[in-house]
Amino acid sequence: MGRYTGPVERLSRREGVELHLKGARALNGKSALARRGPVPPGGHRAGARRTPSTYGRQLRAKQLAKRYYGVRERQFRRYVREAGRGGEGRIGEELLALLERRLDNTVYRLGLATTRAQARQFVSHGHVLVDGRRVTIASYSMRPGQLVEIRRRSAVEPLAREAAGLAGAVGTWLEADRDRLCGRMLRLPQRPEIPAPIEERLIVELYSRR
Repeated sequence: MGRYTGPVERLSRREGVELHLKGARALNGKSALARRGPVPPGGHRAGARRTPSTYGRQLRAKQLAKRYYGVRERQFRRYVREAGRGGEGRIGEELLALLERRLDNTVYRLGLATTRAQARQFVSHGHVLVDGRRVTIASYSMRPGQLVEIRRRSAVEPLAREAAGLAGAVGTWLEADRDRLCGRMLRLPQRPEIPAPIEERLIVELYSRR
């Protein structure tokens, strides 16, 4: 299945949490979720849905994580397998740490893009440098100490400055210099520092069934 190309605010309403897929609208509190509340799309039939089963809750947790970080099923399974190498008790935390280390997510967390989709586009079009070198792979895994910056005189510089003006504080594992449109990963994030509305325990339980 290819990447979802439909109305993205439907995804936030479906999951019942703000996925920040609409950029400035979400930052200004004007998203469909903020206006309509956490009501799933589907008209009059939406309220008739039954309480989900354990498997249904696990599946929704996985879908939420995939949509939140903008990754596909095959990529997500690869992250789960990699997280499993760190020990049974830390799979969920390691999974989120791996997703947070993605280059597109780092650009977004630094406030240099209004959405992860925009950050992914900046990266794939060659507008982002890591330690002074152009990197065009959105899934590139950042390491502590590496510097991320928007290429000088890039065509997306005005968009990055607009995003920087709207963005809030960065995570404690990051350091941002929004005047220079750059930032650095200081260390790996810990679970309490990751503002992701994801129940990773349910994802681990889902994949342990297979």
